Amino acid sequence: MTTKRGDVVLVWFPHSDLTTVTRRPALVVQADDLATGIAQVVVAMITSNLARRGHPSRVSITLSSPADASSGLLADSVVMTDNLATISTRALASVIGTLPDLSAVDTALRHTLGL
Repeated sequence: MTTKRGDVVLVWFPHSDLTTVTRRPALVVQADDLATGIAQVVVAMITSNLARRGHPSRVSITLSSPADASSGLLADSVVMTDNLATISTRALASVIGTLPDLSAVDTALRHTLGL
């Protein structure tokens, strides 16, 4: 499956214990032209737990917003750039949508990574 930066995908996302996974949405955050030669993609977890909002490393997705409507998500959600994972492309189930404006995500990633 081919993905691009900004795609919202369904993936098998690892729990922090690295022994279990959950199928959930995630946002592709790696550069389109990364070309590492390894079949993997860097993603940020997406949660519908709105209590996670409000941290500078997190971005709210509001389905009533025209920019976020194309996300393919079923509920208002939060992109958690403080919860990144490198996922094998075999763990990608499908692309469900896209977020066309990643400026807030870029700001959150800079905060998370100290850039």
